[in-house]
Amino acid sequence: MIQWQKSSFSGGGDGNECVELAPGDSSLLLRESDEPDRILPVTHHGLAALLHHLRANRP
Repeated sequence: MIQWQKSSFSGGGDGNECVELAPGDSSLLLRESDEPDRILPVTHHGLAALLHHLRANRP
């Protein structure tokens, strides 16, 4: 069973506006809670690059 961890930026409830992360066999698994069956495997490097991009391009 996959143990998902909710982002601390997602608020406190069980709403559908959450980003969740879990360890996979050879990568990390990323999903958005409103589409829990759509899982994106990412590498540690790929996730770091995504977060860097998002932080650099915040409104």
